[in-house]
Amino acid sequence: MNKIPFALSLCLGTSAVLNAADYTIHSFKKLVLSDQFYCEGVYFGDFNKDGKMDVVAGSLWYEGPDFKVKHEFRPGKTYNPKEYSDNFITFAYDFNGDGWMDILIIDTPGQTGTWYENPKNQGGHWPKHLGFPVVDNESPDFGDLNDDGKPEMIFNYDGYLGYATPNWAEPNQPWKFHRITPKGKYHKYTHGLGYGDINGDGRTDYIEIAGWWEQPASLADDPVWKFHPANFGDGGAQMLVYDVNGDGYNDIVTCLNPHQYGLAWFEQVREQGREISWIKHPIMGTKPQDNDYGVKFTQIHAFAKVDMNGDGVLDFVTGKRFWAHPPPTDPESDAPAVLYWFETCRDAATKTAKFIPHLIDDNSGVGTQVVTTDMNGDGLPDVLVGNKKGVFVFLHQAQKATQTEWEAAQPKLIK
Repeated sequence: MNKIPFALSLCLGTSAVLNAADYTIHSFKKLVLSDQFYCEGVYFGDFNKDGKMDVVAGSLWYEGPDFKVKHEFRPGKTYNPKEYSDNFITFAYDFNGDGWMDILIIDTPGQTGTWYENPKNQGGHWPKHLGFPVVDNESPDFGDLNDDGKPEMIFNYDGYLGYATPNWAEPNQPWKFHRITPKGKYHKYTHGLGYGDINGDGRTDYIEIAGWWEQPASLADDPVWKFHPANFGDGGAQMLVYDVNGDGYNDIVTCLNPHQYGLAWFEQVREQGREISWIKHPIMGTKPQDNDYGVKFTQIHAFAKVDMNGDGVLDFVTGKRFWAHPPPTDPESDAPAVLYWFETCRDAATKTAKFIPHLIDDNSGVGTQVVTTDMNGDGLPDVLVGNKKGVFVFLHQAQKATQTEWEAAQPKLIK
C-alpha cells in the first residue's frame, strides 16, 4: 500500500493570495484488494448491513472497512488479461425493496444484465434474476433517465437507443426495453453514452457521440425523442454532463476515442433563435504539448464526475484502460496504467474553464468503469477501480501543508 501525493485542492490565478490555513495537499492511499483480473466494472454498497461500505468486483464482494474478508456471491474465475471478463459494468441497488443491497452485473457487450438478490447474510451464491437478455454498448449506465425517481438500465438494443425498466411490483420479472430512437446502426460495441438535461427544460436527455436526443414532455407509448446532431468525437465512454464553466448551461466532457488519444470538453453555446451549438475545447491530445501540463495517455475508457476537492464544482476521474484491446492493437498499449483526477478551474469573469490533471496512481488505470464514493465516512470521495491489473480502492486523504510543501506538490506547467 502506498501514498501517492499530488497537488492541490485550489485553482489559483497569478494574483491569488492564500492564507496559511488554505494550503491543503491531497493524497490517496492505495489498497490492493486483488492483483488478479476479475472484472472491468466495480461498485460499492453495504451488503452485510454492518454500517460499513463494501466493494463488489467480478464474482466477489469484500467486507469494509479493510476489505480483507471476501465472499463469492456468484460463480466466477480469474481471466487472462489479454481476454475479457464476464463483468464490464457493476451497480448496486435494492431491487426488491427488502432493505438489503442487491448487485447488478452487466456482462460483455451483447450479453446479459443480471441482478443478484442479497440473501441477508445467509452466505452462499445469491439468487440470480435476469434483468435483460441483451445489453449492447460498451458503457451501459444505470440511472434515472425517464425522471420517475428510480433508476433504469441505459443502453442500446437491436439497433435502438433506449432504456430498460424493472417491474418494481414484480422485480423478479424481466425488464421492459423502451426505444427512444428510430432503428439505426447501433450495435453491441457502440461506444459513448451519457445523460443529463441539455436544454434546461427539467427533463433528462440522452447523449451519444453523434449528438443528443431530447426527452419529450410525455413518454406515454414510447415516442421517438427529437435528435439534435453534434460531433462529440469518434467514440466515447461515459459521457459526462455538467456545467463546466459556470454559465448556467450544461456542457459535455468526453474522450474522443476510447482506444486511442483525445480528451475534450464541449461548451454549450446558445444564440437567440438558433439551435444549441458546441465549442470543442481540447484537454489532452496525441503529444505532451497538447496539454498544459504535458499529460497524455491512450485508452480513456471510463469516467466519473465528482467534487474531489470540496469547492462546490464537479471535477472528473479517468485514466488508461490497460490492454483495452490485446496489445499491440491500440497505441501505447503497454504504457503505464495511469489514473487521474482532473480539477475543474473556472474563471468567473470570462466564463471559461481549464482542467488541472492530478495523478492518483500509475499502475492501475481504469476499466470500463471507475466509480467514486466516500468509503470510510471521512467526508472525502474515494476512488474504486477493477481492471486487468486487479481490484483497487484509493482512499482519499487531505492534509494541511506549508506554502513550500504545497507549491512542491503542484503539477508543473510545461507551457
